[in-house]
Amino acid sequence: MSKRKQHAPEFKAKVALEALKGEETAAELATRFGVHPTMIHQWKRALLEGASGVFERGGRKKPEIDEEQVKELHARIVG
Repeated sequence: MSKRKQHAPEFKAKVALEALKGEETAAELATRFGVHPTMIHQWKRALLEGASGVFERGGRKKPEIDEEQVKELHARIVG
C-alpha cells in the first residue's frame, strides 16, 4: 500500500487561489493539477478561513513553544 501524496503549502495555496478566481470548475482544476476536487474545496475553505490572520495586528504569530521539548533540550545541555 502506498503513502498519500503530501503537497507543499505553496502548491495548496496556488490551487486554492485558482479555485477562488472561479474561472474553472473544481473538476477542471483537479484535472489540471492532478488532485481530487474534494481537496480543492478543502484548501479553498482553509484559505478563506485563514485569510483574516494575514491582517491581524502584531504581524506574524508568535512561535508556539513546546514546553516538553524545551525541558528535554535543557536536560541534554546541562547533562
